[in-house]
Amino acid sequence: MDTRVCRLHAPHDIRIETLPVAAPGPGEVLVAVGAGGICGSDLHYYHDGGFGPIRVKEPIILGHEAAGTVVEVGEGVTDLAPGTRVALNPSRPCHACKFCDQGLYNHCLNMRFRGSAMRFPHEQGLFRDRITVEAAQCVPIADAITIGQAACSEPLAVCLHAGHMAGDLQGKAVLVTGAGPIGSLCAAVAAEAGAAEIVVTDLQDHPLEIARQMGATQTINVARDGAALDAFAADKGHFDVVFECSAAAPAIASAITALRPRGTLVQVGVGGATPVPLNLIVGKEITFRGTHRFHEEFEQAVAAIGSGRIDVRPIMSASYPLSDAREAFEAAGDRTRAVKVHLTFDGA
Repeated sequence: MDTRVCRLHAPHDIRIETLPVAAPGPGEVLVAVGAGGICGSDLHYYHDGGFGPIRVKEPIILGHEAAGTVVEVGEGVTDLAPGTRVALNPSRPCHACKFCDQGLYNHCLNMRFRGSAMRFPHEQGLFRDRITVEAAQCVPIADAITIGQAACSEPLAVCLHAGHMAGDLQGKAVLVTGAGPIGSLCAAVAAEAGAAEIVVTDLQDHPLEIARQMGATQTINVARDGAALDAFAADKGHFDVVFECSAAAPAIASAITALRPRGTLVQVGVGGATPVPLNLIVGKEITFRGTHRFHEEFEQAVAAIGSGRIDVRPIMSASYPLSDAREAFEAAGDRTRAVKVHLTFDGA
């Protein structure tokens, strides 16, 4: 059996190719992928050949945000059946290393994460018409949502984990810097958790409008109205929590300035070596926390989307068939008109 795949060979060299797909073995299922979201890491691979020290060293099938329909089950699979619509969890910890033993599965020493060039050989991704996966990676989705909505489970899981790192948000004043898909979903997570105030900043108006639809109570275009954010720095700062989603040094500095003493900054965005105002962190006793991927939050994200508690539809900007992958990647990188762009596959 063959399947079409979306494979990157070099920056801007993305090809639709045909590769064999194995029949499901024991504990596995064959899934017809219906939709896959283009993530920021996919864009870094496409435009730059990687990010930071992570480089593409061999052709890689991209994609780690996807959902589809089970078409065949292997021996011993009893909780899934052909026709079951599922979100695909790209995270596959080993369950045997010292961090898995501590329940820190997202820090697994032998993590295999779909569509990632971190390991070599690379972990091939989900942008393909058919894929055989472990049944345990498949989470059934509600009848009320589309395959495209279910494909947003992975980025939402990232933001739910960031929310857990932030602690109780009920009644809190929250700042989100960067209104891409992750920033908008962080705003939605904060709103669902009962935050009293959610301010979102960005350099573009279009993603800020989407952030409003996702739960922001105020948006600020800092390229045009930086003074509006500066006002929150008065009296040692205003916000209880910041979700920093840009990884831009100016945004990190302004976020720390706007945090009140003993506030918490959750660093969601990633980049290279970045300067931070260390004196302010020390002087205001800021808690500076990283957040990395997710574990149990994936199923929580599927449930939140399926129940309607978090509506991901505003971030879904456009869908392109796999044959138009190059156009899809170009659109996904244009922040003046897109937040989350999906590819669609044979299982749509």
